Amino acid sequence: MTTLRVESPVGPLFISEEGGAITRVSWRGDGAGEETELLVEARRQLRAYFDGTRQDFDLPLSVSGSAFQRQVCDAMAAIPFGETRSYGDIAAELGVPAQAVGQACGGNPIPVIIPCHRVLGATNLGGFSGEGGVETKVALLRHEGAAGLLI
Repeated sequence: MTTLRVESPVGPLFISEEGGAITRVSWRGDGAGEETELLVEARRQLRAYFDGTRQDFDLPLSVSGSAFQRQVCDAMAAIPFGETRSYGDIAAELGVPAQAVGQACGGNPIPVIIPCHRVLGATNLGGFSGEGGVETKVALLRHEGAAGLLI
């Protein structure tokens, strides 16, 4: 696995690639390894996202975990820039309890690129497993102009 550090408004992000796909985005890492074409492209797309010139990502992704984890990540990836869904919305779509969706959102291995920050509780912001917790979630939602009534 190769990892590249990318500076962002929500702190340094460490993007990992394995087998020709992005496998992880984390706020902790060492950025060790070579700059592959895919990691350089991921850095370019993340910078454009934070600069406000890109609203979605076009990168090969590989989500580790169960089939359910991948389903939830696919549902999150389908939420457009600037929009939100609730845990309950995704739960109804997948026919599972909202709590299970919340746990899968918390286990998203590729945050920001797979926008778990766009998933909210029915009456609150819900959680965020990335560095900075809910404050980082709020920063990402503000960047996208989403959830205006809640933040």
